[in-house]
Amino acid sequence: MNSFVEFTGTARLDRRTKHLVRRLGPHDIAIIDHADIDRVSAEELIESGVRVVVNVSPSQTGRFPNPGPLTLVRGGVRLIDAPGAQLFDQVSDGDWLTVRGAMLFSNGTQLAAGEVLRAEELAAALADQRGRVTEALQEFADNTMRYLRDEGRLLSEGIEFPPLATRFRDRHALVVARGPGHKRDLRIVRPYVREFKPVLIGVDGGADALHEAGLSPDVIVGDMDSVSDASLLSGAEILVHAYADGTVPAAARLDALGVAYQVVPATGVSEDLALLLAFEKGADLIVAVGTHFNLIEFLERDRAGMSSTFLARLRVGEILVDAKGVSRLVSRQVGMLPFVALAVTGLGAVVVAVAASPELRRLLSLAADRIVNFFGG
Repeated sequence: MNSFVEFTGTARLDRRTKHLVRRLGPHDIAIIDHADIDRVSAEELIESGVRVVVNVSPSQTGRFPNPGPLTLVRGGVRLIDAPGAQLFDQVSDGDWLTVRGAMLFSNGTQLAAGEVLRAEELAAALADQRGRVTEALQEFADNTMRYLRDEGRLLSEGIEFPPLATRFRDRHALVVARGPGHKRDLRIVRPYVREFKPVLIGVDGGADALHEAGLSPDVIVGDMDSVSDASLLSGAEILVHAYADGTVPAAARLDALGVAYQVVPATGVSEDLALLLAFEKGADLIVAVGTHFNLIEFLERDRAGMSSTFLARLRVGEILVDAKGVSRLVSRQVGMLPFVALAVTGLGAVVVAVAASPELRRLLSLAADRIVNFFGG
């Protein structure tokens, strides 16, 4: 953790942490409103270089085993919880603020007094929460089953997607979402992308992740709440995930940018819609980067259940592969080292066998004599 006694920096505020991280730097003080800071947000805050984060919501509520705050603190960030503090009313973006311990000041006036969250305490709380995960799991499963009844038609009827210029038939598709470890997963699949040239689908902020990795998305899918204007203007086809009633919250923004888009009303989350798009359009294989697969990841996103994800994966079936397995599936340019190692291992086994067997030694000696005689030795 940062060991400074006092730190002065520029206030940066946003109630959406994923928006704030784009404009943070080492000389800023981040003010957020983020109950149960998830791992992705923690990783992005660390990458921004920010040294102080003040949260006006509880960073770790105890609702589920949440490693996000611990990740943030272990990454060298001073995390101050000040639940209920009115900082979004008292502070403007760009104000000059000072942090002393767990207190926040502006021009000598104390604005908030919170609590510095420490790694030891967060680790102990996380261990305790993991011991009580059964309760969260039961509630999660109940909600999943309840919504399955309402969304079950997804399996039998599917979703009607509009025609796209991008061809999916007989190709692979790479679906990139902004999930835990998505940057590492993208590095893993770079050889696969070069080899197979899959359709690149960015799920909201996943489109920005593709650009950061030097790749250009062919299609962007989502409600467009966490994708940059630059990605939206990059030339990719845009498929907006609307509410089930057809409402499109992103319409005003997209119209202002002057970009063309198509709308698909659907329940569930956008990464499920992206997987189903690739499936319905005839992709041979779907590789997922940064998508959510386990209970903790869904609880981090404050989701009560995973019915749509469960159904989407049932429909997509065996053609869905997680990115972490791709490097084991495809590696054509492995080099000579593995073969040399295999040859040395085999030679070693032969040497050991010969040394342990008088019969083999006599046989090899006889073979050597015959070779010498054959060449006139």
